[in-house]
Amino acid sequence: MLSKTRKTSRRSFVAAALLMAVAAPQLPAAAAAATPPAPAPSAAEVPAPATGVPLGTKTLHLVDTARQDPWKPSAGHRELMVSLWYPALPSRGRPAPYASKALSREVLGTEAMASVRTHAVDGARRAPGTRPLVVLSPGFGLSRLTLTALGEDLASRGYAVAAVDHTYEAPVEFPGGRIEKCLACDTKEYGAVVRNRAKDLEFVLDRLTGPGSELRVDPRRIGVAGHSIGGASAVEVMREDRRVGAAVNLDGNFFTDPPAGGLNRPVLLLGARRSTLAEPRENWEGTWKRLTGWKRWLDVPDGGHMTFTDVPWIIDRLGRPDTIPPEDVEGQLGSLAAARATAVTRGYVAAFFDRHLRGRPSPLLDRPSAAFPEVTFMK
Repeated sequence: MLSKTRKTSRRSFVAAALLMAVAAPQLPAAAAAATPPAPAPSAAEVPAPATGVPLGTKTLHLVDTARQDPWKPSAGHRELMVSLWYPALPSRGRPAPYASKALSREVLGTEAMASVRTHAVDGARRAPGTRPLVVLSPGFGLSRLTLTALGEDLASRGYAVAAVDHTYEAPVEFPGGRIEKCLACDTKEYGAVVRNRAKDLEFVLDRLTGPGSELRVDPRRIGVAGHSIGGASAVEVMREDRRVGAAVNLDGNFFTDPPAGGLNRPVLLLGARRSTLAEPRENWEGTWKRLTGWKRWLDVPDGGHMTFTDVPWIIDRLGRPDTIPPEDVEGQLGSLAAARATAVTRGYVAAFFDRHLRGRPSPLLDRPSAAFPEVTFMK
């Protein structure tokens, strides 16, 4: 298991470094002084969601007073930041920025991501109706903002969506401009990361399904999806919390085992190159046999570990610096175009939740599709 842990940790940290390198090429001091400032990038926009439904967004600062922070006990109670997206009433408000200038500087080294436009209006009034809820968990070392395109798309299809930042596992900005850095990035205890994230997600579910929730959700229709270790955490919280009815793992190795008797709720495994890479395939094979409910294993042979996040289109719009080691680019981004990466992720995640939270079967999950030739059915 140790070798698997090392390989997965490298995938995670390379992914984080890839995002941080997008707008921060390293130049020798003399060259930097002699190089004129680069022009500001033209306005970029999150890929348009599936529908034109008006969207709203809110940011929550949550404090779990029942739990001490596992990564920084001196900080006291566990604090989380959460982004919400939801169908909204029409509004004249401006769409929220993708990131604040301060968080963009922390993640990228520049303010470039603060100019990226989203499609959701901050604080817009909710459209009437009770919604199924989907909670999103990002990769280790990555901000929740890297799941914005998926979150907005699901909201445009009628879901209430919440993306969670797991504090001290990535740069996280709190009200007032306080930014907490990644304190857990050197850990090798990935099982502990998964179990802690499951507790984070359960706490968020408590808040969003309880009195005074900012969303109106159906507690009988809850799904969780995540990227990388966030995907393993999505399956873990479904194991721990009966409220979770369906889970999606986007290319994340498992570090905890389902119960010996099996996990009998729906699971979608959507990965990259797991049909050809021995270690990632072996990792999922070990868990597959213990998933005893509805399950599907899909592979994107031309994809990379970051295919299922916003990173491909961020790089597509803001550029990829030469400082990224060539040997890491293929594994992280693959050869799949950014627009197709977004379409694949959105299409299959929505089809899965539509089937299992709304009872709307989709042939997309039953057989290969001419609309998505990039996707291979493994099991």
